[in-house]
Amino acid sequence: MAHADDFALSRVAPAAQRHWFGIAVQRFGQVSALSQFLLGATLGYGMTFGNAVLAFLFGSLILEVIMCIVGIVGQREGLNTALLARWTGFGEVGASLVGLAIGISLIGWFGIQSAISAESLDSLLPGVMPIWAWCLLFGLAVTAIVAFGFGGMQWLANVTVPLFLVLVGWSIITELSRHSIGDLLTSPPPGEPLSLSAGTAIVAGGLIVGAIITADMTRFNRSAKDVVKQTVVGVTLGEFVIGLAGVLLAHAAGTGNIVAIITSSVGLVGLLIVVTGTLKINDWNLYSSALGLVNFISTAFGRDLHRVTTTIVLGVVGSVLAAVGILGHFTEFLIVLGAAFPPIAGIMIAEYFVVKTWRGELDATRATVTLPETAPRVVPATLVIWLVSSLVGYFLDWGIPSITSLVLSFVLYVVAGRLGLVRGVGVARTRSPQTSDLAPQPN
Repeated sequence: MAHADDFALSRVAPAAQRHWFGIAVQRFGQVSALSQFLLGATLGYGMTFGNAVLAFLFGSLILEVIMCIVGIVGQREGLNTALLARWTGFGEVGASLVGLAIGISLIGWFGIQSAISAESLDSLLPGVMPIWAWCLLFGLAVTAIVAFGFGGMQWLANVTVPLFLVLVGWSIITELSRHSIGDLLTSPPPGEPLSLSAGTAIVAGGLIVGAIITADMTRFNRSAKDVVKQTVVGVTLGEFVIGLAGVLLAHAAGTGNIVAIITSSVGLVGLLIVVTGTLKINDWNLYSSALGLVNFISTAFGRDLHRVTTTIVLGVVGSVLAAVGILGHFTEFLIVLGAAFPPIAGIMIAEYFVVKTWRGELDATRATVTLPETAPRVVPATLVIWLVSSLVGYFLDWGIPSITSLVLSFVLYVVAGRLGLVRGVGVARTRSPQTSDLAPQPN
């Protein structure tokens, strides 16, 4: 039976799980967005093609390992990131903060991406309507699709991903036909040189937030093998096909401004690339933001918001803020907030696979597709580790800061667990729905 609320406060029922390939299409759509084109152009402007390939290889491997580990936890438990956090080290209070961070961060990026698409639509159809109206139109269109839940987003991926690939192919062929491919593969970077370690950091950091909240997607998978297959296929193709296309275009045009490249090369098609590429990642921004906020309100205020209603409200708010131009001033704040995400994964992985303080409670309720009756109210050690690791990730200026903070949080949590410091203070009763439609269904 379809679950209109998309299991925002419960485990995903077995009957609602999906084939891995469809989810892989969504993952590919998430990775192969316009931002990936921009990332490829950034690398191409400062690296040779060979070094850019290595940067994508190393960065993708880091991302895929994180996605697979976090994704397998999400698939096994059938829980979204914010809800899963309650029993993977954060407790009720910490999980509510995780949900709030996800909600604020992703709705901010939703608005910013809506504004980017609005400017592209205004260039495509100048004078038809003002940019603020395009912001509203684009944002509300995505909101309507996300309101239908995972099924609506699957439909969007099935339409936009093939279209995006066709448009990108057209753009690449048009621009590269004017150059020698051999020369582009061996030419020096047109801009300031970028080291391999810096390039790897850019690749890994570019999708790290998506890796941390990957349980929102993989909870609909049928097995751990499916998680690995969809991750390897979706991320590898997205990173290499779209990213390396951006590298070649940057070498061909001698600039890192990929939007200028594709719009000047193929005009209308280039602008459609911008719109379709933004559309497919923006639905996940709004979807995960709604899940995070639903979990925050449930924990902090004891009210169970409906995911569809929350999605519509957030979508309208994000669209309006984009229309009035406020969100452009919050980019730095969102980047600061993003430093808090990598340690979340480190703590969750450490608790679930190593420390296992609350693992038994999840194991005991998995077969009945329900949630543990209680969760720790607050875990002080986790909050300290989260804060310290986030500060290190934000202020660190060498290596790959996001990965360093993730590893640091993992190590600190394991050490704290071995010293007996990982303890819950207070007990909170779980307020999630325990309805009959969550029971296991026959295959």
